[in-house]
Amino acid sequence: MLKPIKLLLVEDSPVATIVLKRIFDAAPEIQVVGTARNGLEALKLIPKLQPEIICTDFHMAEMNGLEFTQEVMKKYPLPILVISASVQADDTQNVFQLLKAGALDVFPKPIGGLASDYDRLANELIAKIKILSGVKVFTRHHKPGALKKSEKPVKIHPLPSRNSHLTVPNSQLPPAKFNSQTIKLLAVGASTGGPQALHSIISQFPANFPVPVICVQHISEGFLQGLVNWLGSESKLPVKIAPFGEFPQPGIVYFPPEKRHLELDSQGRFVYSETPAEGGHCPSVTVTFKSVANFHGPAAAGVLLTGMGRDGAEGMLAIAGLGGLTIAQDEASCVVFGMPKEAIALGAAQHVLPASAIAPLLLAKLKIQQ
Repeated sequence: MLKPIKLLLVEDSPVATIVLKRIFDAAPEIQVVGTARNGLEALKLIPKLQPEIICTDFHMAEMNGLEFTQEVMKKYPLPILVISASVQADDTQNVFQLLKAGALDVFPKPIGGLASDYDRLANELIAKIKILSGVKVFTRHHKPGALKKSEKPVKIHPLPSRNSHLTVPNSQLPPAKFNSQTIKLLAVGASTGGPQALHSIISQFPANFPVPVICVQHISEGFLQGLVNWLGSESKLPVKIAPFGEFPQPGIVYFPPEKRHLELDSQGRFVYSETPAEGGHCPSVTVTFKSVANFHGPAAAGVLLTGMGRDGAEGMLAIAGLGGLTIAQDEASCVVFGMPKEAIALGAAQHVLPASAIAPLLLAKLKIQQ
């Protein structure tokens, strides 16, 4: 039998501590090895308890979640999950600063609401702990994909779709080669670890970025607007929820609304879809990618970032099959190498790159000087 995952819970609310501990104690795969009321207490416990993952709140006295995360990343780099009741836009923007500091993901506190919601959130939380506990975390001084000054720039090489060690299913034709005509729209998909990767890419785009960007990010309900606000504050481009019925505009980053697929209609305008969740996800990366491929054909570009599962892989294959540009994040810089791995296995990814090298390639393809 596998040893349980050792978890340290950092939470200043006695009620939240009881509720979360009850959830974790009900999972035989998880062992709460300690609790702390703030970051200072938790820092003292880490060397003694040797946790494999930390769950922390944001708002705490003496040392809040952001300060705590920064210290952990410097001294004891460990997977950190932010469990927060902060679902108002202003608060969630602060929560995303923890992701920038090194935390891996955010999750709402399963407190209040219906019993069915509690059970669903409890199951989702346990599943997330299992995923994140196995993630290798680096200090903020050296992250996967980041280049030291002494290192040479990353060589960008396309992944061949023919005669490759990666097999393409017989039911699918190998993707067409990238057509060098102008890119008209960039679509990006991500899940676990996505906010950090999106930040890495979007923050490198200049104010004159010439095409619209659509981002589909799997994220817990209540945190989307905070993600939008945070990325907007860290970017030279405006970031917003895609307005229904409007045409995508160059130099704007769009996200689908919560619980809606985002597609383009026959005229290229934004439409929301309430079709069933694709692969369990709504919004779905694949739904958006396929819609973008159908409308823009070889003028579409698709980027698939870190995340669990296979959402986006079939959509990326659709973009590649029509001659569009496709890029998958590499394993070394992914928090979870799931979605990109599936796209690579399908032969849908023409380029496999660390997150830090994706924006430079796109800027080169768009002939934009950095």
